[in-house]
Amino acid sequence: MITTEKQNYNFQKIVAVTGVLLFIIKLGAWYLTNSVAILTDALESTVNVTSAFIGLYSLYLSAKPKDSGHPYGHGKVEFISAAIEGTLIACAGLLIIYEAAINLRNPRPVARLDYGILLISATAIVNYIVGHIAIKQGQKNNSLALVASGKHLQSDTYSTVGIIIGLILLFLTNIAWLDSAVALIFAVLIVYTGYRIIRDSLSGIMDEADEALLEKMVVLLEANRGENWVDLHNLRIIKYGTTLHLDCHLTVPWYLNVHEAHAEIDRLSTLVNANFGGSIELFVHTDGCLDFSCEICQKEECTVRKAAFKQKVCWTVENISSNLKHHA
Repeated sequence: MITTEKQNYNFQKIVAVTGVLLFIIKLGAWYLTNSVAILTDALESTVNVTSAFIGLYSLYLSAKPKDSGHPYGHGKVEFISAAIEGTLIACAGLLIIYEAAINLRNPRPVARLDYGILLISATAIVNYIVGHIAIKQGQKNNSLALVASGKHLQSDTYSTVGIIIGLILLFLTNIAWLDSAVALIFAVLIVYTGYRIIRDSLSGIMDEADEALLEKMVVLLEANRGENWVDLHNLRIIKYGTTLHLDCHLTVPWYLNVHEAHAEIDRLSTLVNANFGGSIELFVHTDGCLDFSCEICQKEECTVRKAAFKQKVCWTVENISSNLKHHA
């Protein structure tokens, strides 16, 4: 059976090979047309090729099994890879802005625009399709490196589309500055895409809370609360490549023995893995309930209850991620 890490690595190989082939095609289009817009598109493709191989290496590392030196695995390298890739994307956008600005002041004569337009249109289509598949695969397998590669390919598509528009207008009107003007507009989009990738990667490196993921987890737990799950708090989720590490404190009736308390953890683990897949590791600490817990405990058959049930405390992202036990 092929692991998700291996799937990600194999697909990144396709991304890398595609990047090299499309770069060669764009160089050919530039040679035919002498268009500075196509040259800037080709220059951005050098970033595609570089980042594709960086992503490939990071996925190779993240797929390596845990060892004594890396007890949580090697998945964090994906965040570093994505940060480098985002930086390269932003730099490519700035380079395009620079080249386009120069060409606005001193337009260069171009030739064979029809062939150039056809060639780079083909690269745009291939880039977008491969990028779309990479993003879907990365989202499915929780691979930030693969998502970053996909976004990079799609950002290259957007810039290529801008250049195609400029070249078509230039072909129809012979207004030399149009290709550079359109390229400038799309270069801003490329810079923003790079910024977003850098922001997401830094969030992962800093273990920033994923609010959407937490919300999804809390809704699942609230909808499937076990009778002996008196309270749940200090819930945290950390990403390590394709693996999610979840830890929390589960309050259970104080009179449960070790085996019974562990059975509640097993129920929690089964629920989470059934809904989030096997790429989750759980570390659950059990607490015995205290006297104040009786007022929020919904367990009906309890012979040692110290106080009557008053109200149910619904679990939310705000209170379930707190390190404080809930009081009525």
